[in-house]
Amino acid sequence: MPSQTEALKDRTKAFAIRIVKLLRVLPKTPEGRAIGAQLLRSGTSVASNYRAVCRARSKAEFITKIGVVVEEADETVFWLDLLIEAEVVVANRMGPLLAEANELLAIFAASQRTAKLGSGSVRK
Repeated sequence: MPSQTEALKDRTKAFAIRIVKLLRVLPKTPEGRAIGAQLLRSGTSVASNYRAVCRARSKAEFITKIGVVVEEADETVFWLDLLIEAEVVVANRMGPLLAEANELLAIFAASQRTAKLGSGSVRK
């Protein structure tokens, strides 16, 4: 059975692959291309930056790197929402991918909060 870290690496990689596949079917309109490029960058960045988190050498480095993952996951949720709300894609086909993006965001944000609480660097 893979560790929780390895399972999350696999999950974020699968998410990145789903983003790549979505990009292939986006309309070739100016907005489809522009939003798609942003989505591709942020969506695949979640996986690559999580791998960097796993190599953090200190708690401070972990907190910094997990912060990048949270930002990229949040940006990905934004671009997916924008595709739906601007009616570039059909909303019901995006539900599972958007749900996964929100779940990953919640996981990484919780990890960031936990790490910050343990370091005494939480700001109110």
